[in-house]
Amino acid sequence: MEKVKKFETEIAGRKLVVETGLLANQANASVTVRYGDTMVLATAVMSRESREGMNYFPLMVDYEEKFYASGKIKGSRFIKREGRPTDEAVLNGRLIDRTLRPLFNQQMRNEVQVIVTVLSIDQENDPALVGAIAASTALAISDIPWSGPIAAVRVGEKDGKPVINPKNGEKENSLYDIFACGIEGKINMIETGAKEAEEAKIFEALSEGQKAIDQIVGFIKNIQKEIGKPKTEAILFLPDENFKKEIIEKFSEKIRPALFQKDYAVQTKLQNELFSEVGEYVKEKYPQESSQKKELALVAIDIEMQRLFDEAILEKNERPDSRAFDEVRPISCLVGILPRTHGSALFTRGETQALTIVTLGAPGMEQIVDTMELDEKKRFMHHYNFPPFSVGEVRPMRGPGRREIGHGALAEKAFLSVIPDKESFPYTIRLVSEILSSNGSSSMASTCGSNLALLDAGVPTAAVIGGVSVGIVVGADGKYKLLSDIQGPEDHFGGMDFKIAGSEKGITAIQLDVKTDGLTADMIRDTLEQSRKNRIEIIGIMNKTLGAPRADLSPFAPRIITLKINPEKIRDVIGPGGKVINQIIDETGVEIDIEDDGMVFITADNPEAGKKALEWVKNLTHEVIPGEVFQGRITRLMNFGAFAEILPGQEGLIHISEISEKRTERVDDALKVGQMVTVKVKEIDNLGRINLTMRGLENSVE
Repeated sequence: MEKVKKFETEIAGRKLVVETGLLANQANASVTVRYGDTMVLATAVMSRESREGMNYFPLMVDYEEKFYASGKIKGSRFIKREGRPTDEAVLNGRLIDRTLRPLFNQQMRNEVQVIVTVLSIDQENDPALVGAIAASTALAISDIPWSGPIAAVRVGEKDGKPVINPKNGEKENSLYDIFACGIEGKINMIETGAKEAEEAKIFEALSEGQKAIDQIVGFIKNIQKEIGKPKTEAILFLPDENFKKEIIEKFSEKIRPALFQKDYAVQTKLQNELFSEVGEYVKEKYPQESSQKKELALVAIDIEMQRLFDEAILEKNERPDSRAFDEVRPISCLVGILPRTHGSALFTRGETQALTIVTLGAPGMEQIVDTMELDEKKRFMHHYNFPPFSVGEVRPMRGPGRREIGHGALAEKAFLSVIPDKESFPYTIRLVSEILSSNGSSSMASTCGSNLALLDAGVPTAAVIGGVSVGIVVGADGKYKLLSDIQGPEDHFGGMDFKIAGSEKGITAIQLDVKTDGLTADMIRDTLEQSRKNRIEIIGIMNKTLGAPRADLSPFAPRIITLKINPEKIRDVIGPGGKVINQIIDETGVEIDIEDDGMVFITADNPEAGKKALEWVKNLTHEVIPGEVFQGRITRLMNFGAFAEILPGQEGLIHISEISEKRTERVDDALKVGQMVTVKVKEIDNLGRINLTMRGLENSVE
């Protein structure tokens, strides 16, 4: 226990407590971080040796949800143990990964794993935020080579002003919800959802966030000074200078043409030929070590391409495909291209192509989200698929990876503020974007295609949403150039991928990833402004294809009929053990969803079936009033009168004196069970009983 160290600071009026030395001491470093009653454990471990055959830096960042953290048992009836990560856990893991990764030397070949385990949550303070700070602190005090620390903040808005780390309940009415990470003076990761927020508002929020980031980074640096271990030397995968020089000189005439081409197909062809020739050269000259030498030779080619790329952008104002820095690639849009779907659109920008399909379903088709933090229902979903053929590759088809889940969530976030509410458009909405071809910015193509598909489906969105990705190249002197609508080489060799989606009015979603140590305030301000011009241009092109929702839904989409009933009548519609509602569904083929406030949604593929079900429900829940006339069926005969069913499940009494204008001696002389008669509601007594009369009405009773 003498090794236990505890450090405290205050952020946004709450204590941030870091403790180390108590838990998980066999890791290279471990810490617990507590903010409010949210507490996480972060561990960092690095392998001593490099992994054979790795041609990339093997970093793994895992975010582990534990249901015990919130005092919950997993909701599945049969599986109570945590299993595959939820989408929320994947997205939180990506948040942390995206901010840690740029600060490692990408030529490292030691395996590094950071695991963030949520131990306790208070439903007010975001565990992903605490997890990012914990991961940063663990890496900072460890012996693992890393250029941090970083810090994380959330920024919301209240009374028109930025608020640092708003509690969960305070986010709903905020204009934006920003998750930002960075080092002192720079931001290197942003994830944002907003309600058409102006660029100036977002910039103001990020500027306030930077102040909190700087404070937390300073706090972590003090911890590192006190208990941090000396950093070890990483195993780097780099060619020696002589071999690098040999490869570059041998292939110098072919490197530049393979990078700078207007035609992407020609560029790809030349690059493949170059890489193949490099492999053949190495195999012939270094037969005993050709495998490793080939990878080192390709690293040498990559280093030279990076030099040529930076030089062309910064010194010659030349992009690989000759576009202007703020120029978007040619765009084409098609809608309604699939015959039986509820809505579809094909969005093509350069060689990147996204096909998005809309499916409209009943309210009961909402997705149930069961996480350690909350249980909720989602009526709007966006899913993104990236098949291997989209980049000309062959690989097994698996479930969606972290990237696919992240890009789907980004597009989903872009539309949340403009999707109609359930009261005005009660459908469950699912979007699926299939990336058919990719050469950069596929997530923004997905967003644009999704907007067109929603309009094609007749979904009354509040605004048209478009998106663009902006890159950056930064020189050694700090000067930089921004590149709109980045494609292949610019994504690979550039310093950032700043995706911004929104309407003509403002921003609805942001996702920033960098390969540098981060962006200054000037870089962020300039990017927001350049992207706004591009976004308005793109929306203008989209509007020429389809700028408003279609007047009618697809004939293949179900129709939803809504009505409001007295909540006390819900049990009459459902019936004992669901007998009544199941009978309606079986006989009409509709879907019926009933909410606690008495809202009833009838979803029908066949309009006539929908009308039949509607009348059925209306009859079950109709509240009769004196003077109404019904055709009733006699159900029971008594000495004092007869009972008639006037509506499903609703009976009234016809007293013997009310059967006819003349005196009736015996009820069974005048009426028979099953007989249809015309009756009028005479009164409803103080116990709610319905009294009927046949007098004065056209009946065959004498």
